[in-house]
Amino acid sequence: MKPKSTFPIFLTVLLLICATFSVFLCHRLSSDATTSEPYPILQDSAIEVVADSDGDYIKWVDFNITCEAMTAAYELDVASYDSPVHLNWIELLAYVGAKCGGSFDKNSIALIQKLASELSNKEVTLEELTKDMKYYDYYLEAYEAVLGGMVGEYEIEQPDDSGNKTWKKVYGLKAFSPIAKGFPYNDYDDFGSSRSYGYKRQHLGHDMMGQVGTPIIAIESGYVEALGWNQYGGWRIGIRSFDKKRYYYYAHLRQNYPYALNLKEGSVVTAGDVIGYMGHTGYSPVENTNNIETVHLHWGLQLIFDESQKEGNNEIWIDCYELTKFLYKNRSEAQKKDGTKEWVRIYEMKDPSGSKYLNDKPIPAE
Repeated sequence: MKPKSTFPIFLTVLLLICATFSVFLCHRLSSDATTSEPYPILQDSAIEVVADSDGDYIKWVDFNITCEAMTAAYELDVASYDSPVHLNWIELLAYVGAKCGGSFDKNSIALIQKLASELSNKEVTLEELTKDMKYYDYYLEAYEAVLGGMVGEYEIEQPDDSGNKTWKKVYGLKAFSPIAKGFPYNDYDDFGSSRSYGYKRQHLGHDMMGQVGTPIIAIESGYVEALGWNQYGGWRIGIRSFDKKRYYYYAHLRQNYPYALNLKEGSVVTAGDVIGYMGHTGYSPVENTNNIETVHLHWGLQLIFDESQKEGNNEIWIDCYELTKFLYKNRSEAQKKDGTKEWVRIYEMKDPSGSKYLNDKPIPAE
């Protein structure tokens, strides 16, 4: 007589274990949905949170907004500035981000336009639309961190009919392309590609290939936080936004004359200012060495939700390719000062955020 198979008993036990684990998992997911933590962790790791003694803060951001989506939201924002309902471009983008899990495609613009129409016609409020969107607050904070200083009121010089400069107060894009107007460059989406100098690592920035001496422009107003030699980036500049959420990194600047005259750590710069010059320095512990084969600007954008992220394992660098395409619409014009290697912007700008920073800055004790 053949012994009875134990497989059905084993299978039954296994199914009971799986069912028990499923009940436990569902309970945990239900509990997570009502947790007091503001940013629960998503399975796709696009949203990740770490807690410390100062509370919770965003640990990771995948910035996937296309240039076309940014342009559509931006134009709606500017067009509605004096309207009864002023549309906020970052809120429009955050809505699409929350609705589509951070993905933007050819349908994103239609979603943005539909939302704008509903809000403008007062058919619904954004609060009503987003009250049950679990991750809307996350996307709003994340996109605000990336784009928050780029649109607003400012004053800028413009030529009149006679060619004279006049000051004009405007509302719109007050961030600039990092390459001065009239200077050619080429680029492609190279974020995340491998780098081998020193140690194997990812490329956490965006390269723009051009000519030695091309004027490099401050993308956003801020203050110089770092200036000098770095063996990876060569001569480089680090500029922090006034709200401290963004750190702009400009690297591989020109040999012998990398920076704009009088630029130093602590200097306040206005968006559109010439801050340095394109080169190919870096990849050497020896200062002022040209060890980069291709002349280019490497620029990177680091997001900082907590100061512990500034330098360490929790750094957040985003893909700037689509953002670079968007900023192309605003390029600062520069002219060379006779008899020097120096270039300066042609049309000056007054950024209220810079004035506020200087007014709020503590006066050093004597």
